[in-house]
Amino acid sequence: MEGSAEIGDVVRYGQFGDLIEFSYPIGFSHWGVYEGDGHIVHFAVGDENELQRRFRVHVLQRVFPSSGNILLGHTKVRREHITRVPVPKGAHIKISNDCHHSPASTATDMRRRMYGLLDEVLEYNLLTHNCEHFATFVRYGVAVCNQIPLHKDKEQRTATTLFQDIISKKSMSTKF
Repeated sequence: MEGSAEIGDVVRYGQFGDLIEFSYPIGFSHWGVYEGDGHIVHFAVGDENELQRRFRVHVLQRVFPSSGNILLGHTKVRREHITRVPVPKGAHIKISNDCHHSPASTATDMRRRMYGLLDEVLEYNLLTHNCEHFATFVRYGVAVCNQIPLHKDKEQRTATTLFQDIISKKSMSTKF
């Protein structure tokens, strides 16, 4: 697998809650949060039927080979081994905790947010609910996306509120 030395570095040096960046050759990145033992939690392709999977793999990924797994419609927050995350040829993988200028939350708060959103199916939206919003929300408690240059404040508030609401509803339903 291309990038195996980079993956080795992430697995060797990664700590729970680190932001993992999969920097694609076409100028944007996929983001996840390191859980440990080579696993990350990230926005992944949602559950799809065979026709949807074939369209994504055999049409979209061939037309846009540098884009990795193109997320359409729904996404699912999944836990996967870093070697199983589909990335395009030429992608670089690294720990990127210094891109967002926010202090990291406690491990307890990061766990609560990460596991509170795990397995959630969400409507994917490049501007308001994307993988970087998710990863930064888990690490910092605020959804941030530096890849989207316009209207960042509104989108950050929208994503942060969505994620907080999901976790709050789950917490309330498990108390009874």
